[in-house]
Amino acid sequence: MNTARQRLAILGSTGSVGTSTLDVVARHPERFEVVGLTSYQRTELLVQQCLQFRPRVAVVPTPERAAEVRAALKAAGSATEVQHGAQALCDLAGADDVHSVMASIVGAAGLPPCMAAARAGKRLLLANKEALVVGGALFMQAVKQGGATLLPIDSEHSAIFQCLPEDRSTWARRIDHIILTASGGPFRQRDPATLHAVTPAQAVAHPNWVMGRKISVDSATMMNKALEVIEARWLFDLAPENIRVVIHPQSIIHSMVVCRDGSVLAQLGTPDMKVPIAYGLSFPERIESGAPRLDFLQMQALHFETPDPQRFPGLQLAWEALRGPTGSTAVLNAANEVAVAAFLDGTIGFTAIHTLNARTIERLEPRLHPDHTLEDLIALDTEARAVAQELMQELAA
Repeated sequence: MNTARQRLAILGSTGSVGTSTLDVVARHPERFEVVGLTSYQRTELLVQQCLQFRPRVAVVPTPERAAEVRAALKAAGSATEVQHGAQALCDLAGADDVHSVMASIVGAAGLPPCMAAARAGKRLLLANKEALVVGGALFMQAVKQGGATLLPIDSEHSAIFQCLPEDRSTWARRIDHIILTASGGPFRQRDPATLHAVTPAQAVAHPNWVMGRKISVDSATMMNKALEVIEARWLFDLAPENIRVVIHPQSIIHSMVVCRDGSVLAQLGTPDMKVPIAYGLSFPERIESGAPRLDFLQMQALHFETPDPQRFPGLQLAWEALRGPTGSTAVLNAANEVAVAAFLDGTIGFTAIHTLNARTIERLEPRLHPDHTLEDLIALDTEARAVAQELMQELAA
């Protein structure tokens, strides 16, 4: 076994996945060394993390925030260098002294640093599903050309990965289809006719998982599952029709592989992100995660349901976007980020999220060249956001 410590950069260290990652890392100081941490807005927590883990560099979005963090760290005697901006994120992700990158930035903003890590051949622990939703084939090409090791961290995709052999060349011969499980969120049994009255506070109150506000709203609409369908298409090289979704409200089975012989392989565990995080950090070994153990004697019955298209109309957009022109999934993601932000700030209602997503895809048909670049995708993302903003004004009027 390699006894050298794994040198780790955590992109989005103050979010739910980032803090869980540091919790696992703290349990294994002999295995991991934190080289870099990044945060978008939780400055005080970032300072605390830097003082505890002593990274070489910390990255924040703006010069003003960098000055604030720099002053706090200097006052505490920390030698951590503070940088700012999107390029600093990419520089950290591709840095020579970084072995592994935990990519847990939320949204399309995570694509450029994920691309940088992939091109630099890093061990890339992917919790940023938008890198694949937006990047698709271009991102997977960067992984292959850079010789990166891509390890899924989303609980559903980690579950699928754990059910499959390490030899990826055998996957196509084994898999009939995969089943992604969904909790159903806080509105699984709510009358669809009342969803227009949902408040942001209600939407972020997930019954099983502790997550950030944006992903919690996505879970409530099941757009999170739509994005995971798109992510699974690229991670496992599956046709869209070979990816299915069922609601499993207990969140004990995290996803399943249905094999060609009819066997079903499933990964089970308590709903705690530290399990897939620990697996990604230690792959192909397994280490203590700190998550509570699953007690079968105390476990309630497991239930499964078909997603209600009236309650969760956005889920079907995943397959529609995958079958659409190249770039359609990027348009969907951009529209959804605009829509969720508008819902959280009270500009539009809950059911308008789906309306805005669907209308943006109808309005904007991407025309990406077959050999498109990262810059082309960023330009499409920008255009889609502008279209979504325009449509949002119409909805809010």
